[in-house]
Amino acid sequence: MPESLQDLLDRLAPLIVDGSPHAQALGLALDGLGPGRATMRAPYREDLIGDPETGVLHGGVVTALLDHACGVAAFSGLGGKETPATLDLRIDYMRPAEPGKDIIAEAECVRAHGLIAFVRATAHDGDESDPVAMASAAFMVTRPSKAAAEKARKIMETGTMPHE
Repeated sequence: MPESLQDLLDRLAPLIVDGSPHAQALGLALDGLGPGRATMRAPYREDLIGDPETGVLHGGVVTALLDHACGVAAFSGLGGKETPATLDLRIDYMRPAEPGKDIIAEAECVRAHGLIAFVRATAHDGDESDPVAMASAAFMVTRPSKAAAEKARKIMETGTMPHE
């Protein structure tokens, strides 16, 4: 019996953060993954604060979180076979995140066709109705992104990360 998309996503889930050095460095975590959807979290950490006077996380952390969550939603929206690259990412910042709170990004692939996927996402710090930022993005499967997918397949086959 062929593997379902959800089964494939469940099997790939550990690579979504572990396979990305910047996601690891930021401490990103995958909270949920389904067809065309991803929920990720950026932890509140002192080394990620952008303004020491206010304690607010750096906007770059929010950007990286939204880009990664959108990419994961695009990946799953495209069927979980090809790793897409970011073509376009627009982020509207609504307000500073609350100091001391993790930031959660919820992304949804609104359309995927051929090699392109379009995604929307919201980042919040606990209250979905009061977003920190909103994003819209476009992703495309490219030659380098196909190479990244092949690398991930090899990791899954051998069960080891390249740095081990």
